[in-house]
Amino acid sequence: MNDPCPPPRLPARNFPSAEQEARQPMPMGRYDGPESSYRLAFTDVDFLLRDELRPVRMQLELLKPEMVQQELGIEATVVIYGSARILAPESARERLVQARAAGEAGAIRRAETAVAMSRYYDEARRFAAIVTTRSRQLQTPVYVVTGGGPGIMEAGNRGAHEVGGRSIGLNIVLPHEQAPNAYITPQLCFQFHYFALRKMHFVMRSIALVCFPGGFGTLDELFETMTLVQTGKSRRRPIMLFGRDYWRKLIDFEHLVDTGMINPEDVGLFHYVESAEEAWEVLAAHYGFDQPPTQTGEFADDI
Repeated sequence: MNDPCPPPRLPARNFPSAEQEARQPMPMGRYDGPESSYRLAFTDVDFLLRDELRPVRMQLELLKPEMVQQELGIEATVVIYGSARILAPESARERLVQARAAGEAGAIRRAETAVAMSRYYDEARRFAAIVTTRSRQLQTPVYVVTGGGPGIMEAGNRGAHEVGGRSIGLNIVLPHEQAPNAYITPQLCFQFHYFALRKMHFVMRSIALVCFPGGFGTLDELFETMTLVQTGKSRRRPIMLFGRDYWRKLIDFEHLVDTGMINPEDVGLFHYVESAEEAWEVLAAHYGFDQPPTQTGEFADDI
């Protein structure tokens, strides 16, 4: 006697999933050509790329990184901004050797500057390693996030990778080639079309911003974050500028105060730091990371 079929589960699906139906083969013949509108709307790339579908594409760029990070338990990040043009020390030194061999004075000066600036690559790499290592045992680990490209971005992802940690890269499609660096965790390597949504993801989970020397893109990202904090649209968090001499020469914050363009207390929105260890100390002091367990443990009093 055959066993009876098991009864259906109460919460079983009543309808096929979208995924199941999307995997159904297209019918051959009249309606399988590129001019046909028979394809399911959500599998029709030509339809999704129409100008009228921009709001849908923007929502997808918001949702995809958000859902992936939620699934991987990522709740807190430290954002590392900085120039794509800052070389790793070994690359900078090699370029200087080549410039001196060629004997062109301008190239030698540029190469010497690149060697001097390469110290920031090392600091970004070390800072990312410190954040990844020291936050592992926290109830909420902290992950490094960068723009996913070369230079300072590569250094941040590399530092986390070298100590066995995961890190995030938010890459952007640009007219010139912009490939993600080799150190981002593949599950956390995202590509964006919209700058605005990329910048939104930078700040959504961030508990701190660390800004290394950079150009227009770095300044854009820095000032957007400072504006959000200054205007009260975002909670206050540590903003650290690496390299006091660089930033003070680039931006005269005191002039902004003297001319009434910002309030005197607005210069307290950020800290100058010179080393990876100093940046960690600012971060740890703000959140109490290095406090004794009796002060930060589960049963500690608020202090």
